[in-house]
Amino acid sequence: MFSKIISNVREKCPLIHNITNYVTVNDVANVLLACGGSPIMSDDEGEVEEITSICAGLNINIGTLNKNTIPSMFLAGLKANQLGHKVLLDPVGAGASKLRTDTAIDLIKKVKFDVIRGNISEIKTLALGSGTTKGVDADVSDAVTEENLEKSISFVKDFAGKMGCVIAITGKIDLVADANSCYVIRNGRAEMGKITGTGCQLSAMTAAFITANPDNILEAAAAAVCAMGLAGEIAWSKMQAGEGNSSYRNRIIDAIYNMDGKELESGAKYEIR
Repeated sequence: MFSKIISNVREKCPLIHNITNYVTVNDVANVLLACGGSPIMSDDEGEVEEITSICAGLNINIGTLNKNTIPSMFLAGLKANQLGHKVLLDPVGAGASKLRTDTAIDLIKKVKFDVIRGNISEIKTLALGSGTTKGVDADVSDAVTEENLEKSISFVKDFAGKMGCVIAITGKIDLVADANSCYVIRNGRAEMGKITGTGCQLSAMTAAFITANPDNILEAAAAAVCAMGLAGEIAWSKMQAGEGNSSYRNRIIDAIYNMDGKELESGAKYEIR
């Protein structure tokens, strides 16, 4: 299944509209190209509906909110819904400020998302209407662990059912679920947390995967999460003496660029619960 999913991305080359944060915008564009997609970055409300109309998918990332981009997110999201395009939300830092929390909650009320991807603290904030994060990182007290895995799976399935979409929670253990099934994924390296933007890259890549596989949203989102984690593993295995997080970031993108279906199938570490 995962082999076909990544092959579809490379064959269809989905054009993805990204309203994303300026910290990671270049890496987001590059990872989309690496996985086989094509990026457009546009966040001015004067053109976002038009840009969304010519794209196949939309990735909304609230990492650097401001009064100009917030209206653009709603305009683009509603236009994408009108056109039947696939839409992903990355609620970066939801819970860290009232503006982020209120904006993210308003977005999920007014825009229909196919996938919501974030860390456990961000997703809990959306589910509960309030919460706390460590900046844009998950609060350690929220971490998905082997000890609370069953409870976490129940939570993510329940929230996915309420939202009518796929929920992807990423961390040491990743959970990708709809109301009925949950992929428990154990790919990745702890060192990926030392790079700014691996989550933003994953959200953009997930948008490309679901856009190229519209009839298999859950499997496509799980494949994207596995692919990013596997890329982190492959990239780390190729690190040389004297290299640091900048080199690691580039090697991750290279690993995505060179990944084929066979490598993804053999390297993906998951179970379905």
